[in-house]
Amino acid sequence: MDVTATGDETIPTASSFDLANANVDCIIDFSHHAATAALLAFAVKNHLPLVLATTGQTEEERAAIRAAAEKTPIFFAANYSLGIALLIELAKKAVSLMPGAEIEIVETHHDRKADAPSGTALAIAEAIREVRPELAAHTGRAGYGKRTPNEIGIHSIRMGDAVGTHEVLIGTKSETITLKHEAHSRALFAEGALAAAEFLIGKPAGLYDMRSLI
Repeated sequence: MDVTATGDETIPTASSFDLANANVDCIIDFSHHAATAALLAFAVKNHLPLVLATTGQTEEERAAIRAAAEKTPIFFAANYSLGIALLIELAKKAVSLMPGAEIEIVETHHDRKADAPSGTALAIAEAIREVRPELAAHTGRAGYGKRTPNEIGIHSIRMGDAVGTHEVLIGTKSETITLKHEAHSRALFAEGALAAAEFLIGKPAGLYDMRSLI
């Protein structure tokens, strides 16, 4: 174990999970999905609750998350904003009441974000498919051709230092509802992850998400 100084505080750090101190209440991960396998192994081995706040997992990594959740409690969400959780529930409600509506999602993030579309945009689309299972996510739009009836269009904007904005447009030929969430500070994601950790401690093995929290 090493020690890193941050102002008046010292934080113990480790170069690998083998050297990490497992005497903790909960793990919170905001790193990179490439660490998922090692992180899951460490959590299961030490019977530790795990808050996964990293997106971009492959389907194989997602399967590993589900398997690990059978042995230890795991909280896994694409976005740890309570506002986004509410946006998703409102979008599902609106879509259920407007069964023929067309749906588009527009997400904006800073110019250093590597993945597109965002994990949150994909999570919104997947939640909408719970109400409209015939729909399929369609990333971007280019070339020549009409919009298909069963697509959820997802569009990504990358510019400046935008923390994160997600808009869901639900429209018919006669009206449109627009739901929008804008993050003003990255602190909200840390606050949500801490709330998830507090919720997760003491829970039985299982896979939890923001719907569990709200």
